[in-house]
Amino acid sequence: MSFGDPNNPYGQQPQGQQPGYGYPQAPQGVPQQGGYGGYPPAPPYGAYPGGPNQIPQSMPGLLTTARVFLYLISAVQIIGGLFWLYLGAVASDASDLSSTYGEDNPFESMASAAAGVLIVIGLVFLGLATLSITLGVKFGNGGQGVRITTIVYGALGTLFGAFYLFFAIDTGLASAMIFPLIWVVFGVIITVAPAVASGSAWFSRPRF
Repeated sequence: MSFGDPNNPYGQQPQGQQPGYGYPQAPQGVPQQGGYGGYPPAPPYGAYPGGPNQIPQSMPGLLTTARVFLYLISAVQIIGGLFWLYLGAVASDASDLSSTYGEDNPFESMASAAAGVLIVIGLVFLGLATLSITLGVKFGNGGQGVRITTIVYGALGTLFGAFYLFFAIDTGLASAMIFPLIWVVFGVIITVAPAVASGSAWFSRPRF
C-alpha cells in the first residue's frame, strides 16, 4: 500500500491536518459556535435575579408570608367596609326620619351628607379588599406588574399606618398603638417581600 497515492483516502495525510470523516470543518480563524450541531447555546439561567443557575421552584417564604398578610388585611377591610356601609344606612334612615318634621329641618341635610360620606368610605374599603385579594391570588402566576403594584400598595399602607401610629403615640394611649403597629409591620413585609432578590426572582422566573 502506497502512502503517497492521492486517490487513496487512507493514505498519509499532510502533516498538521486531520481527517474530517465526511463532516465539514470550520475555516481557520472563524470561532466555532457553541451548542450542539452548530446551534447557539441556550441562554444561561444565571441572568435571572435568583443568582447563577438558580430558578425558584416554589414561592419564597417571605413572599408566602406577605401573601397571607394580604388575605388577612382583605378580611379586615371587608369587615370595615360592611361596618361603614351599615353606618351609612343608619344615617340615611335618620335623614328620612328627620324629613318628616319639616322641609327646613337642618338635621335632614346633615344626616344625608353623613350618609353619603359613610357609604363612600365603605365602598373604598371594599375596593381595597378586592385589590388585596387580587394581589394575593396573582402571586402564583403574576409577573412584574403584580410585583410593582404590591410594592407600591405595601409602601402606601406603611405610610398610612406610620401616620396612625404617630397619632396614637401623641395621644398617649398604649391600647391605641397596637393596631397601627401591626399595620406598619404588615405593610413593611408586603413591601419588602417582592422587592428583595428572592421575590424578584420569583416574579421574573420563566413560565412554561
